[in-house]
Order: sequence, then C-alpha cells, then structure tokens
Amino acid sequence: MPPEFQSFVVFAEMRTGSNFLEANLNQLEGVACHGEAFNPHFLGYPENKPILGVDHGTRDRKPEILLDAIRNDTAQLSGFRYFHDHDPRVLDRIMDDRTCAKIVLTRNPVESYVSWKIAQATGQWKLTDMKALKSAQAEFDGPEFAAHLEALQAFQVTLLNRLQISGQTAFYVAYEDLQNVDVMNGLAAYLGVDARLDALDKNLKKQNPSPISDKVRNYDEMLQALSQLDRFDLTRTPNFEPRRGPNVPSYVAAADAPLLYLPLRSGPQANILEWLASLDGVGPGDLRTKMTQKDLRQWKRGNPGHRSFTVLRHPVQRAHDAFCRHILTTGKGSYTQLRNTMMRRYKMPLPVDGPDAGYDLNAHRTAFAAFLTFLKGNLSGQTAIRVDAAWCTQAQALAGFGELCLPDRIIRETELEAELRDLAKAVGRTDVPAMTENTPDQPYTLDAIYDDEIEALAADAYQRDYMTFGFDRWK
Repeated sequence: MPPEFQSFVVFAEMRTGSNFLEANLNQLEGVACHGEAFNPHFLGYPENKPILGVDHGTRDRKPEILLDAIRNDTAQLSGFRYFHDHDPRVLDRIMDDRTCAKIVLTRNPVESYVSWKIAQATGQWKLTDMKALKSAQAEFDGPEFAAHLEALQAFQVTLLNRLQISGQTAFYVAYEDLQNVDVMNGLAAYLGVDARLDALDKNLKKQNPSPISDKVRNYDEMLQALSQLDRFDLTRTPNFEPRRGPNVPSYVAAADAPLLYLPLRSGPQANILEWLASLDGVGPGDLRTKMTQKDLRQWKRGNPGHRSFTVLRHPVQRAHDAFCRHILTTGKGSYTQLRNTMMRRYKMPLPVDGPDAGYDLNAHRTAFAAFLTFLKGNLSGQTAIRVDAAWCTQAQALAGFGELCLPDRIIRETELEAELRDLAKAVGRTDVPAMTENTPDQPYTLDAIYDDEIEALAADAYQRDYMTFGFDRWK
C-alpha cells in the first residue's frame, strides 16, 4: 500500500502554469502550497515572508529546517513548488521521502519558452484582470532555447530515474489538464484529502491565448531552428523522454576535417573555434553546431577515422574567466539574477552596476577571492545556488561526456597548439594553422591579481580537479 502522504512537492518550471495549479491546490480545504519555498533568490514569493516560522536566512543556512517544518505541519497537508534550478541541497531528501507526494507539471517547452520571453519583455508574470494585460512579441533565440530544452529534459529524466529506482509513482499533470476540474479532483484523491473542487480558481487569467505564430516576432526563424530538433522531444511526456546527459548541442564539428570539439565552459573556446575554422579555410559560422544526438551519430558514421577532443584549463584561470564573463559584469552574458543573490545573500563585494571608474585592481582581487570562497561551498552543495556549467568541476563535465562519447584526446591548454597540430596530422592535414592569442579577461587579467592566496582558494574550491588531473600552481 502507498504511504499516507505528509507533504507534497510540485515539480514544475517557469511558465508551465504552476501558479494556477497552486491556486487550485490552495482552494482545497486542508491543503497549503507555500510557493517556491527553495528558490535561491527569495523565500516562497518575492515578498520573502517566513514560511511556517522559518525565515529566509534560516532556510539558506539549513534548508532542511524548512523541509522538516513543511513535512511536520499537522494543521494541513503542506507542500511547495520546486524548479530545476532551485536549492539542490534538498532534492535528495525530497526524492527519498516516500511520504512526500510528487506532482510533475509539464508543458510543451516551446510554449513555455515563448511565454517566458514575453514575461521578460513585459515584466508581467501573473494576470488577474485583462485590463492590466501588457502585450509584447517574443524574440526566439535558437541557442538559448536549445539550452532551455536541455536543462528541462535533463531534470525530467533525473526525476523519472529517481522515481523508478525508489519504486515511487508521481501524479503527472500537463498544462492543458489544469483547466479540467475532474483532473484537479483526481489530484486531491491522489494526495489523500477529502476536499474536492466545485470549480477552478477564477483569479488568474491566461496571459497569451493567441497562437504562437502571433506571439513570436521571428516566427520563420524559429521554425527553421526547431526543424533541426527531433520533433518528438517537444511533446513527449517525461515517461518516454530519451536519457540525456551530455550537452550535445554545444559540440562543434569542423566544416570538412573529421574533427569534433567537446567544449568545457569557461575555456579557450573562441580560439579553438577560430583554429578549427581556419583548418578548412572557412569562418567560425561555417562550423557544424547545435547537433542532436541523431545528428552526432550521423556525423560519426559519415566521417570514418574521426577524432574528438576537449581542452582542460587550469581551475583558477577557468574560475576567473567565469567570474569576469558571468558574475562581475551586468551586460550580455551576465547572470544578473545570480549576481544579485550573491551580493545580497553571500555578501559578495561586486560593483552594483558593473565595473566603473572606481573599480580598481584591489577591488577586483577582493571580489574574485570572494567568488572563489563562494565556489568552495557551491561545489560542495552547501549553497542554494545551482552549480553552473561555467564553473562546475571539469571532472564532472567529462563524466557527462561519457554518457554518450568520451573524447579521444583530453588536451591541456598549456599544450594546446602542439596537441592540435598532432591531431590535425592524425586526420591527414599537413597545412595546420597557428593558434591565436587568448583575449585577455576584462577589466583585469588574472596575472595582475594572482598570488599565493588566490592559488590556495582555487585549490580549496577545486580539490577534485587538482587531484584528478594533477594541477599544480597556475604560475
């Protein structure tokens, strides 16, 4: 017999209808859904009000306290919404708790992506009255959507595998099911509560009811980008999604030479792409990118004797690249929400609007040292912020490659030019271009701030990479 549930979790994502589902759950007598209880940027809702007596600071320090408070709430069946980028420290406890009911809410990822882009453009994330409606068209970004889809699919597969291994079942709800009161009452029955709904919540309104063709500014470009994807991935239920670990759309094949590059984020990608293009006398835009697993298999079959490679970078240099590219700045490529949370919750001394005339070398060293200190906790699963691919350990990234194809060569950046020359010769190329110099990190290079303390902080944060690959001091 299934256990009597003591709590519940709604696994969802942004723009999947989770607010509407929560509103209807909260209409059931004896049920309380406490919003995004483990969102690293706020507690439950943007107002940051305590949940069951647990405040924001306590949750960040010990998330299990809030998890226990929700589970032990005797006044009602309590639960929360959990997205793929919420606090990873609680996921294992949630999945291992058989008395926590699992609800999985899904939506066509194209629809959720377009809705997300419109909400970003208008700043309107909920609608309670049509007179307040703000309108905008979405701008479809192919690489951004590919990353969005990869993250959603990876998380859905993780949930599916964990449920299978533990012998648990979840209640699956599609976005379209949310308008069916019978389905909502079936969910109430699954949760084990006696209450039922006579009608659905009327407060929240659908914000963008028009066809996607009317909501996307570059609709034809979107169709062309989507045609490169396996169409079944866009509507397949979690039960039938393919196992995905490696980020295949990031792989890059040469235009003509049988060479495949498996990038590690925050490495010398730009230089390698330029070299790979020069090898065939083309531009970087002519390289083969955004492949699906099917495309990759076809490429391999069509290129007998192919070789694949990836490039390791010293952890401190890689961390500095990630810091300068994604955390320090506020422009393109910046993780704006993450940097704001780092400043607010982790007291990271970053310039509010990005580097300005007052941001000197000492300020840069202090900020980067604070980032390295943060990374130690982040990589150890001690923070509420996701471990991003831009700064995860290279050992973990390589393990992800192994789920599909391990690179033939793992090249160290310090030996890059000689190794690439040998690799090109191995596939029959004799006229091998030289490597270009790396573009210096901005606004200050690592050389200008590197010392024993910076090295020690990097070694402490990246113990796994130092041990696995034998890294010594950077310089």
